[in-house]
Amino acid sequence: MTTQLLGASSAQMVHAPVTVPVLQRMKQERTPIVSLTAYDFSFARLMDRAGVDILLVGDSLGMVIQGHPTTLPVTLEQMIYHAAAVVRGAKRAMVVCDLPFGVCHGGGAAVMAAAVRIVKESGCQAVKLEGGVRIAETIRYLVEHEVPVMGHVGLTPQAVHRMGGFKVQGRGEEGERVVADALAVQEAGAFAVVLEGIPATLAEKISKSLLIPTIGIGAGVACDGQVLVMHDLLGVYEEVIPRFAKRYLPEGMLTAAVAAYVQEVREREFPGAEHSFAG
Repeated sequence: MTTQLLGASSAQMVHAPVTVPVLQRMKQERTPIVSLTAYDFSFARLMDRAGVDILLVGDSLGMVIQGHPTTLPVTLEQMIYHAAAVVRGAKRAMVVCDLPFGVCHGGGAAVMAAAVRIVKESGCQAVKLEGGVRIAETIRYLVEHEVPVMGHVGLTPQAVHRMGGFKVQGRGEEGERVVADALAVQEAGAFAVVLEGIPATLAEKISKSLLIPTIGIGAGVACDGQVLVMHDLLGVYEEVIPRFAKRYLPEGMLTAAVAAYVQEVREREFPGAEHSFAG
C-alpha cells in the first residue's frame, strides 16, 4: 500500500514510491538504500519489483551497452532515450539520470536546459552530476530551479583522462579533497551523493559527517546505500571488472543458456510442437 511520507515507518516505505524525503528518512533510520543501474524497460521493471530503491540511468551505458572504453561518447539524446525506457518500467523506484560528459561545461543555464530536457522528456525524478567543489554552483543553480540533484565524488568516470584511468581516489592527504567535495555537494543542495572508488574508512567518515545519504560503489559497507552496474552484478561485462564488483549469477550461466538454444536449433529440437501453430 502507499503511505504518506510523514510518519511512515521503514516497513511502510517498502511499498511507497521512493522520493527525496523517503531517502532522507532511510538515512535517519539507518535503512540501507539499494541502487542499481538500469537502461531499459524490462530490467527496470524486474529491479523495481525486486525492491531496488533507486534506478540509476548511468552514462556507464557508453561502456556496457555501446562498447566504448569510457563513458565520454554518450550524448544527451541517448541518456534521455534510455531514461524514458527505465521510467516506463519503474512503479516504486526513483529514477535518476546522469548528465553526460560536456553538458556541465556550459555553465548554469546550459546545464539547466539539459536537465529540463531530461526530466520533461524522460519523466525521471532527478539528475546526477559528477564533481565536487568545482561543480557546486551548478548544483545550486539546478536545485534553486527545482531540479533534484544527486552528486558524485571520488572516482568520477568522466574525469578518466585527468585521473589517468579508473583509479582509486582519496588515499592519504587526497582524502581531504574528497571530503571537501562531498561537503560542497551537500551545501549546494544535493539530496544524495555517490562515493565512488575511495577507501572504506574515508567513505565512513564522509557518511557520518553528511546529513544527506551517501551511495557507495567501491567505497565500503559504511555508506548509507550501495549501487552497482547491472552488468557487473550479472557478470556479462568482461572488458573492465572492478575489484568492488560482485557477480550474483553463477559464472557462465547466461552463456550456457544461449549455448543450449544454439544446440537445440542445430539439432532441430527447437521449436517443438508446443512452440508451433497448427494449420
